[in-house]
Amino acid sequence: MSRTETAGAPTDDAGGDEEFDPVGTLALIAVYFAILVLAWVYIYYIEFLGRDLVVVG
Repeated sequence: MSRTETAGAPTDDAGGDEEFDPVGTLALIAVYFAILVLAWVYIYYIEFLGRDLVVVG
């Protein structure tokens, strides 16, 4: 009897097929981009502006 009940019962999709929510991914990319921009501003304005160009190497 239990075999018939389980065969006809609707299956719940508890496997984790949730929709992809890209908000966290976009936030992480935005943080990395902000770090990149801040690093560029530091290098450009603090290291190179107001000094002569120095070729190292």
